[in-house]
Amino acid sequence: MEIGITPANLATYRERGYWISPKLIDNAQISRLRKAMERMFAGDYDGDGCSYDNESEEMAKDPHALRKLTNGWWINDEVRALVLGPELGRVAAALMEVGRVRLWHDQVVWKPPTLGGDDANAGNVGWHQDYAYWNCTDSTNMLTAWLALQDTDLDNGGMRTLVGSHACGLVEEADTFYEQDLDALADRFAGRVKERWIDEPCILRAGQVSFHHPLCFHGSGPNKTNAPRLSVIAHYMPDGCAYKAGRRYHRNMRFLGPRPRDGQPFDDDTYFPLAET
Repeated sequence: MEIGITPANLATYRERGYWISPKLIDNAQISRLRKAMERMFAGDYDGDGCSYDNESEEMAKDPHALRKLTNGWWINDEVRALVLGPELGRVAAALMEVGRVRLWHDQVVWKPPTLGGDDANAGNVGWHQDYAYWNCTDSTNMLTAWLALQDTDLDNGGMRTLVGSHACGLVEEADTFYEQDLDALADRFAGRVKERWIDEPCILRAGQVSFHHPLCFHGSGPNKTNAPRLSVIAHYMPDGCAYKAGRRYHRNMRFLGPRPRDGQPFDDDTYFPLAET
């Protein structure tokens, strides 16, 4: 399913820092992606690839902990078709107001139920800014597309955003994805976000996508249901986005070669393919 971005949609994204789409992914594709996730976390990969950031093995020791694979498109054909396809690519390009976008990387996330666990924060994702991890790039005009593979709200640990917080700029210490005490993080960052601390849940039907700016603070709480919360997350950058020396290290820097140079574009199609737009 493809949609066109209207001026009103773009204005919402610019003002609020995120925009929720209508349903972009049909039920048949949702079913295929859910089955694909089961295979991936069981170690059943398509082709001979491997995920360079497979965190599931360590996390699986705690049945209530979040499980995550990075670059699922390397190891699964369904994920590859999604993150490089026009359903997400065209919307990303329109919201970023560019002609072509490249995949920075993706994440495949399995948030299990936390009922019965000893840690009240298990499965939480801390308040963070994506760009706090990505500031080795020369542009903040990047974007995250967060696809829900089931109806998603606060009950099953859906995403929460701070409306308009992208306007506060980069908070470099906001690389706090894995810090699970949301209240402690709120205390830490409230002075930086100030009046823009407007905590709003992203309520999504299965197949809807939340597109958010990399400076928009977001996080999520526990999954209080009896079923896992599944999502596929694609991160995009404009074609021509380049390396900025002297910033935070990111694993993607290794794909620029052994000695990246300032201004070197992230344009190797092997690692940063163009999405259909």
